[in-house]
Amino acid sequence: MSREIRIGDRSIGDGHPVFIVAEIGINHNGDIKIAKALIDAAIRAKVDAVKFQKRTPELCVPEEQRHQMRETPWGYISYMAYRERMEFGEAEYREIDEYCREQGMKWFASVWDEPSADFMDSFDPVCYKIPSASLTDHGLLRHVKTKGKPVILSTGMSTMDEIHDAVEVLGTEDLLIAHATSTYPCDPDELNLHMIETLLEAFPCPIGYSGHEVGLVPSVIAVALGACMVERHITLDRAMWGSDQAASVEPGGFDRLVKYIRVTEDSLGDGVKRVYESEQVSLSRLRRFRK
Repeated sequence: MSREIRIGDRSIGDGHPVFIVAEIGINHNGDIKIAKALIDAAIRAKVDAVKFQKRTPELCVPEEQRHQMRETPWGYISYMAYRERMEFGEAEYREIDEYCREQGMKWFASVWDEPSADFMDSFDPVCYKIPSASLTDHGLLRHVKTKGKPVILSTGMSTMDEIHDAVEVLGTEDLLIAHATSTYPCDPDELNLHMIETLLEAFPCPIGYSGHEVGLVPSVIAVALGACMVERHITLDRAMWGSDQAASVEPGGFDRLVKYIRVTEDSLGDGVKRVYESEQVSLSRLRRFRK
């Protein structure tokens, strides 16, 4: 059985290079200049795509949280006002779309509600991402499925029954499931990377990994365990203000992450034991007994 989907001009899955996504998310802090700087950092790191988040605050912010006050870079404001300040609109996404197309960089977004999915239509995204928080929103899943584009489904804070139910709604054609733990940052003992293997056994579609840990090693191990996509948040500085910054990777770290993943996938091989030509000199010098 071959597991494969196409995102834009890229085939992802068995026998193909790992698809590496730099999630900008909301690490732009509502500033298009920061967003462009993060795109530039992702390009330098040679990732395959960048990802944003799109939501409609009046639909996604629970009523009981809307008037809660919090300290922000814009002062002491309500949570609802904060969410609105963080959200890019038509003008910003037009600028992002043009900038990414000029640079030859694929981009897409996690969509948290139906209007956000419809908003993305005009940009002809290469795929849609369902965030972990929306995995049980079957209305959104059905709505996104009508778009006829590949879907990436993130599985943080979800049970296996909930994942099975979501996959039943979406179907496995043009679906990539991403293992995730929705803690920012996530302790190593809760990453549960063997879930990648569990998902590979449970579903016939490609399986990826969306990591929120500190450091790079677990994301590389995910590749060794079978992840065909790796997604990590990117930031200019982990000390910047924002809920996702501490679980993100700075530009220099992203450079190393991409290199480590490429070396890892080159190193895995096919599991067939062979004697390589490069071993012949050692063989002739060191082996005393031969058949």
